[in-house]
Amino acid sequence: MKKVLLLAALTIPSLAGAPGIPGAFRQIIVPTDAFHQVPALLHVPQGSPKEKFPLIVCFHGKSIAGHDISKLFREGIPRQIKEGRKIEAVNKVDGKLYKFMVLAPLAESWGINPPQLEFILDDVLKKYPVDADRIYLTGYSAGGWCTLMSMTESKHLTSRLAATVPMSPAPLYPENYGRFKLVTDAGVHAWYFAGTAEPQFLENILRCIDSTNHYQKGLVKLTKHEKAHTGWHEFYDPAYRDSTDNLSIYEWMLQYKRKK
Repeated sequence: MKKVLLLAALTIPSLAGAPGIPGAFRQIIVPTDAFHQVPALLHVPQGSPKEKFPLIVCFHGKSIAGHDISKLFREGIPRQIKEGRKIEAVNKVDGKLYKFMVLAPLAESWGINPPQLEFILDDVLKKYPVDADRIYLTGYSAGGWCTLMSMTESKHLTSRLAATVPMSPAPLYPENYGRFKLVTDAGVHAWYFAGTAEPQFLENILRCIDSTNHYQKGLVKLTKHEKAHTGWHEFYDPAYRDSTDNLSIYEWMLQYKRKK
């Protein structure tokens, strides 16, 4: 009995938290296929017992990949939460305040691919109070690649998404550029960010936008800034507002639910 209790005590920190993990997060393990799993950070906001939360899945850049989960706090939404910002917004459509659940998986190399995301979503939706109609993806650099690949991989995965925010995404596999009809069929809106000082990434975004507009216009939005391959911290800040419709990325996301 003592051995069982000791084993339980040793396993709890790997699931509920770990040294260096802020209290706003718990460290969990998520499956990426039937035989493998990766660590992830999960932020679940406080709410009523039956409340379900919109979910943002955050994908990191290549330099973060590996086995040190604390690196996730260097950039993106995990950094925003660690620095004390609340990831919540008022939906301009219904006037209600929504608090976001945030999931940040850590890939061993490069990033999470679409089949792995399917396994992750299946697991998280079983275990946590997620509003399945409000699943959003975002990522920067390699994480932008993960976001766009997940949008264009399969009808099943695309149909699970409400909207995405790819920032400075790396180029896709050639075949995925031909699959943007999946995006338009599912009505998935995307807000792209890229800088004039990172022309190869801006060119990639313009190609994705053209690929979407080829099938349907009105699903894409572009913020073109003057930064190089950086600056994402500004755009992930809930205080950021764009110059066209005065929305943060979180307010913008909430306008959209998955198409049924």
